[in-house]
Amino acid sequence: MGQYTASQRKNVRILLVGDAGVGKTSLILSLVSEEYPEEVPPRAEEITIPANVTPEQVPTNIVDFSSVEQSDEALAAEINKAHVVCIVYAVDDDDSLDRITSHWLPLVRSTCSSSSSTNTDGEPDVARKPIVLVGNKIDLIEYSTIDSVLAIMEDYPEIESCVECSAKTLHNISEMFYYAQKAVLHPTSPLYIMEEQNLTPACKKSLVRIFKICDIDSDNLLNDYELNLFQRRCFNTPLQPQILDEVKSVIQKNVPDGIYNDAVTLQGFLFLHCLFIQRGRNETTWAVLRRFGYNDQLEMCKEYLRPALKIPPGSSTELSHRGQQFLIALFERYDRDGDGALSPEEHKMLFSTCPSPPWSYSTDIRKSCPTNDCGWVTLHGWLCRWTLMTLIDVVKTMEYLAYLGFNVHENDSQLVAIHVTRERRIDLAKRQSSRSVYKCHVIGPKGSGKTGLCRGFLIDDMSKLLGKEFKTNVVHCINSVQVYGQEKHLILRDIDVRHALDPLQPQEVNCDVACLVYDSSNPRSFEYVARIYIKYFAESKIPVMIVGTKCDLEERRQDYLMQPAEFCDKYKLLPPHLFSLKTNKKELYTKLATMAAFPRFQAAWILFYKHRYLRQFGLMTEDPKVWLKAGLGVAAATVLGFIVLKAISATGTHSR
Repeated sequence: MGQYTASQRKNVRILLVGDAGVGKTSLILSLVSEEYPEEVPPRAEEITIPANVTPEQVPTNIVDFSSVEQSDEALAAEINKAHVVCIVYAVDDDDSLDRITSHWLPLVRSTCSSSSSTNTDGEPDVARKPIVLVGNKIDLIEYSTIDSVLAIMEDYPEIESCVECSAKTLHNISEMFYYAQKAVLHPTSPLYIMEEQNLTPACKKSLVRIFKICDIDSDNLLNDYELNLFQRRCFNTPLQPQILDEVKSVIQKNVPDGIYNDAVTLQGFLFLHCLFIQRGRNETTWAVLRRFGYNDQLEMCKEYLRPALKIPPGSSTELSHRGQQFLIALFERYDRDGDGALSPEEHKMLFSTCPSPPWSYSTDIRKSCPTNDCGWVTLHGWLCRWTLMTLIDVVKTMEYLAYLGFNVHENDSQLVAIHVTRERRIDLAKRQSSRSVYKCHVIGPKGSGKTGLCRGFLIDDMSKLLGKEFKTNVVHCINSVQVYGQEKHLILRDIDVRHALDPLQPQEVNCDVACLVYDSSNPRSFEYVARIYIKYFAESKIPVMIVGTKCDLEERRQDYLMQPAEFCDKYKLLPPHLFSLKTNKKELYTKLATMAAFPRFQAAWILFYKHRYLRQFGLMTEDPKVWLKAGLGVAAATVLGFIVLKAISATGTHSR
C-alpha cells in the first residue's frame, strides 16, 4: 500500500522518573493489577504490555526507576534507551512540583544532549526526548495543578502533555500511559510550535505538498469530491455530508479565506490541521502525513521513496502500463492551456511537490527528448524522458513517482509502475527481445558527427542542426521508432572518448546495439572505429553497425589497411551506412532499433544486403553452387528472421 503508520514501530519504551515517594511504582502496579497495592516495593520490575491490549496496537515496555536501588549512571542509560520519559510529581507536594524544573527537566535534557548512543530501535536519540508530566495523588486534594504545569510547558517544548491521576483510585491511570504512547507515536513538537500557536515550517511544507497532490483539477481548492478521496485514502472511510458541512462551517468561522466557492482553500486546510493539534488530535494529522510517506522527522521515508526492487543481471527496467497512465494523467492535469506541451511554468508547477525537478528544463529536456518548436516538452517527449530515466536510473524514477503522489493516487507502491524485463541471455536464446526500450551506444572520434547523429534523432528536420556546435553535458537522446509495426524506444548514448587509445569502461561497452561512427570525409577517421571494434566488439554478441557521417561531402579514402566496406565484409558486419543531416532521412535509427530487438539475425542481415548489393550492380550469379553456402546460412535463421529483414528493407538503405 505504501502506507506508513505508527504500528510499524517495534515497541514503545516508557520510563518513569521522579522524586522518592511521588508514587511512580504504585502507578505501574495499579495499571497492571487494576487495584492499588497495599505493599509497594522500592522499584517495579520492567513489564511488557502486549500490542493487542494497547490503543495503538504497539508492544509497550514500562520501566521504573529507583534512586535507592540504581545509580546516576543507570538513570542516564535508561533515559537514553527510553522513547518517552514520564516525570511524576505529587500534586500535594509543592517541592516535588518545583523539582520538575529545577532538577528533572534539565537532567533529561543534558543526558540526551551529551549522549551519542542509540535507542532500542537502533535510531539516533535526539536532544529533546518527549516528556509527559504526571501529577499523582489527585485523590488527596480538591484543586488542580494543571495551570502551574501549563506554564512549565511553555518553556519546555519537549513536554508533550500533562495529566493528573491517582494510583489509589485508578483515576486516569490508563490515560496516563496512553498519553505516553501517544507522545512517541504522534509527537507534537515536529508539528506545532506552542509559543507561536502555529504549525512548524516542516509540517506546513509537508501539508502544502499533500494539498497539491489531492487537488486533482489543480484549481488550488479541495472540492467535495477531492475531500472525499482524501478521506478515503487516509482513513479508509468516506466523509459524511453532514460532517463535511460542519468542517466547512468551522473553517469559515475561523479563517475568512478558508472556504471559496464551497471548497476548502490551502489556508483552510492548514487551519484544520492546526485545530486538530490544538485539540489533542495529533494522531489525525500524523495519519495523513504517514499516508503520504513522512516519518517522525517529517522527512519522506526511504522505504516509501525507494522500495526494494530486484533486477536480475541482464534485465532492464521499463515503465509499466500503470506507470505510463499515471504520467499521462499528470501531464494532462498540468497542461493548463491544452496545447499538448508543458511550458516552463507548467513544468515548474508539476514538480512543485518535489524537492527539485529531476532534470533541467532549459537544457536537458531540449537535448534529450522530442519537444515542440518552442522547445517545450510534448506528451510524447514527456513519456520518452521518463522512459529514459527508468532505464538508466530506476531508483530516481521511483523516488519522483512517490513525490508526485503515485502511491496515493494508485493506492499502491511504485513497484507496480515498473516492469522488469527478462534477462538478455533469454532474449538471445529465443532470437527475439521482449523489451520495448533499447540502449544504443554511439562511439566515434571527436568531430566525427556522432553528437549531431544523436540530436538528429529528436527533430523532424535534421538540417536545422547543420553548423551547430554541441557543447553540453547531456549524453542521452531518446525517441520512439516503429519496428515491424511495434513502437520501440531507442536511447542513444553519446560516448565521448577523446583519444583512440583511451580505454572504454564496461558500462560504455555494454549495450543492446553499438553504432560506431566515422567521418567519411576525413581520411584518418575510420581507423579509430576499426580499433574500437576489434578491441571491444569483435568477440562480443552485441550487434554493431558502422556509420559513415557527412556523406554529403566528398568521400575520402581512409588511411587504414582496409577500407570500411572491406572491414565490414571481413568481420561479417552490415556494409557501412552512409548518413548526413542534410538528407533528413531517419532509416538509420529504425535499423539500429531492429538490430537491438533481434540481436541474433546479424548474419542473415549481411546475406540479405549482399544479395541486394550484387543485384544492384548486375553481379548476381545464378550458379547454385555459389549460393549453396549462403543458403545454409539463411536456413539457420527462423521465419521470424526474414520478417525482420523485410522490416529493415522497408526503411531503404544507403549502404555501399
